[in-house]
Amino acid sequence: MTQARYFDPILSDAKAVPIRPANSAENRRKRLARWARKSLTIGAVSWFVTAVIGQMLFVTYIIGFYGLSALGGNPEAWNQVLPHGWEAGNVFGNTIVSLHLIFTVLIIVGGVLQLTPIVRKRWPAFHRLNGRFYMFSAVLMSIGGLIMLWTRNAVGDLSQHIALSLNALLILLCAGMALRYALQRRLDVHRRWAIRLFLAVSGVWFFRVGLMFWLVANQGPVGFDPVSFTGPFLSFIAFAQYLLPLAIAELYFRAQRSSNIMRQLMTTSVLVVSTLVTGAGIAAAGLLMWLPLVSS
Repeated sequence: MTQARYFDPILSDAKAVPIRPANSAENRRKRLARWARKSLTIGAVSWFVTAVIGQMLFVTYIIGFYGLSALGGNPEAWNQVLPHGWEAGNVFGNTIVSLHLIFTVLIIVGGVLQLTPIVRKRWPAFHRLNGRFYMFSAVLMSIGGLIMLWTRNAVGDLSQHIALSLNALLILLCAGMALRYALQRRLDVHRRWAIRLFLAVSGVWFFRVGLMFWLVANQGPVGFDPVSFTGPFLSFIAFAQYLLPLAIAELYFRAQRSSNIMRQLMTTSVLVVSTLVTGAGIAAAGLLMWLPLVSS
């Protein structure tokens, strides 16, 4: 290591001071830390952009199939993909389903806008207004979903019904916590609960994407009966559709607050795999399930 000398006016003597080489281990570690944090951000943004594309595709499907069928005077077509979706003479039940579909579209679009940083920074008033509407819609949709689940002979077995009910309760919890911390102006905590709310609300979307990924990966239904729509895999994914994204989000939150480079890199790897799986599931759902119904 090289030495430098400077004049100390107090000691009146020359003093040797070590100069660290430009490529020291400390500098390399700092560069690695910056790269790890940047990679973590890129991984999260990549997943979010992929999810936004998939959710907009889902919105197109809802409007193009359910909306146009209703406007064309053929709401019975809903029963092709939503058993008991439309029941002749059941005004209350049909109204609940219709409102559920409308709020599904509104909440997906609202959620995307709510989590888009440029919207929050440039239009804070809209961000606050949209946030209130988003939370209200989430609560209303959860209650409507519970009514539909337990009153309209929904497909699936008891385990799936319990899983979906838990999803609805988690949505109510996340909405309440997001509102609480927004009112307290604890915005960092509010942001994390808002992300959790977005993921919990997206549970039914995750279910469809995950199911289509599974079908394509296995070249057919494995682990469940497609006729009765029951089986161990469906019971698993009914819980995983929201618990798994929430768990990954928790890993991301902890990695964000951590200075541990290895934790950040491992979390980035999880986000990359999640992005690839989500993208593949979106492609499968879009090409095999959503777009054919819209174009039919």
